[in-house]
Amino acid sequence: MRTSTLIFVFLIFFLLLTMILFVLFGQITVRKLRKDPKTKHELGMEFASGWDIINVAQSLALPRSLVRKFRTTPLSFMSANPDLLIQHTTKFDRILAFIFYWTYIVTGIFIFIWVCLIAAGVLD
Repeated sequence: MRTSTLIFVFLIFFLLLTMILFVLFGQITVRKLRKDPKTKHELGMEFASGWDIINVAQSLALPRSLVRKFRTTPLSFMSANPDLLIQHTTKFDRILAFIFYWTYIVTGIFIFIWVCLIAAGVLD
């Protein structure tokens, strides 16, 4: 088996894992937050269906100081309110958000790098 094919198999595995975590986090945590009137409108802007799942995961996974800086910019309406979300989530929700968000980001970066290496001819 060629190296590029082996890398592709690992990327597909992590992509499937990310999809499963996306659905789990959406059904377990974000669904609960959407039903709560206090947090319903604090989940950030939703460009496409499910985008608020990524907003919530980002707010719970990134360091609070960084997310609070995002909230002071003119584009603050796009991100979720981390302080309010922390009050209305459990430790399990925050751990699930951390695992989902970083799996999502790392998988996306590695897929991009893999495509660039294939296009450049480094991997065959």
